[in-house]
Amino acid sequence: MSVLRIASRYAKSIVDLASERNKLDRIKQDVDTFYSAVENREFFLMLKSPIINSEKKWSICKAIFEKSFDELTMNFFQILVRKGREQYLPEIMNEFMVQYRLINKISTVHLTTASALSDAAVESIKAKLTSAGVAESNIDLNLVVDPEVIGGFKIETSDKLYDATIAKKLDNLRKEFKGNIFVSKIISK
Repeated sequence: MSVLRIASRYAKSIVDLASERNKLDRIKQDVDTFYSAVENREFFLMLKSPIINSEKKWSICKAIFEKSFDELTMNFFQILVRKGREQYLPEIMNEFMVQYRLINKISTVHLTTASALSDAAVESIKAKLTSAGVAESNIDLNLVVDPEVIGGFKIETSDKLYDATIAKKLDNLRKEFKGNIFVSKIISK
């Protein structure tokens, strides 16, 4: 069975159970904490390691998370360990976040600009994305400042890319001039 299918099925089960018990937001907090832990390379490799047995992995997870995680999350982790699926925990938690965003109608948008934007500009962009139907009413906006874009902006959603950067326009002009027979003959003389 593919990793995506495994992750999707287990994530759906925890989402459904958490929704049924009105603990979806609480479990999301646990998932956020888990993401922070997985950023630690040693912890990530420990979860993925076929050499470390499942019981040892469970005892490590229990020691790290038991005091701060909800009982439902800990029981879910224990089931995964019992079934030998603990190595898929990062993927399952990632899929949980995908399903959580769908349920709560949250769109993730990446906005890249050459310089920092004011709060008013950010709110204006969010409003335009919502009114245009590009994003849901709840927007998780990731702002990135990249001087390489020179000016303008680039917006990426899950399935769309709008690139209005000066760097992209200059690149398009360069390609256009490169393919233009008249300009290339002038340059070659």
